[in-house]
Amino acid sequence: MDRLIYTAMTGAKHVFMQQAGTAHNLANASTIGFKAQEHRFRAVPVQGEGMPTRAFVVDASVKDVFDEGPLMYTGRNLDVAVEGRGWISVQLPDGSEAYTRAGSLDVNVNGLLQTKTGYTVLGDGGPLNIPPDSSIEIAPDGTVSVIPEYGSRNNSNAVGRIKLVNPPEQDLERGADGLFRLTSKQPAPVDTNVRVSSGTLEGSNVNVTDAMVNLISLSRQFEMQIKLITTADTNARQADQIISMR
Repeated sequence: MDRLIYTAMTGAKHVFMQQAGTAHNLANASTIGFKAQEHRFRAVPVQGEGMPTRAFVVDASVKDVFDEGPLMYTGRNLDVAVEGRGWISVQLPDGSEAYTRAGSLDVNVNGLLQTKTGYTVLGDGGPLNIPPDSSIEIAPDGTVSVIPEYGSRNNSNAVGRIKLVNPPEQDLERGADGLFRLTSKQPAPVDTNVRVSSGTLEGSNVNVTDAMVNLISLSRQFEMQIKLITTADTNARQADQIISMR
């Protein structure tokens, strides 16, 4: 009976982990630029005396889904969405580089172009400084231009270009802050083929319907595993009663 309990216990444990991952995806279904995660598991035969008639579950990996989310028109000049594959480079507080698809940008009190979460957007030559009292336009290649709100409005000056990169997806890892980094910890090179669309944002790539169906299916699997554990315990109790009667 202990073998049945152990097998069912490992199954229930990892189904619970899948439920947590699916719930996390659902919680971010409306998060700009969010990429869903998939928990991958595999069955491993239980090694021991006799034939390997049982298997238990092990956590193989957590896979990031890099499919593109839907584009939503906002009409705001500081909203940009990466078209196709690619990433916007941002600077972390420790000076290192990370990547995001959340293109809702703003200008802080020091004139630095930042994301809504406060990370500084990197240009080809470092952080982008925006002059005060200026309106901003972002070109498809990431070039940031400013137009004075006072004086001659025909003067458009480029202050830099957003660093757009497109490293291999298998070389990226997600951090606890939701940003992606290269596993080599090195900055990714600029990719001039990456394009952005101004006035739009990329939504989450989480399919709410599929996630809800998956969550219901996982809930039933978890109940089945718990029922197996309960059944094994009941069988063990009944066997003990039979033995004690002899």
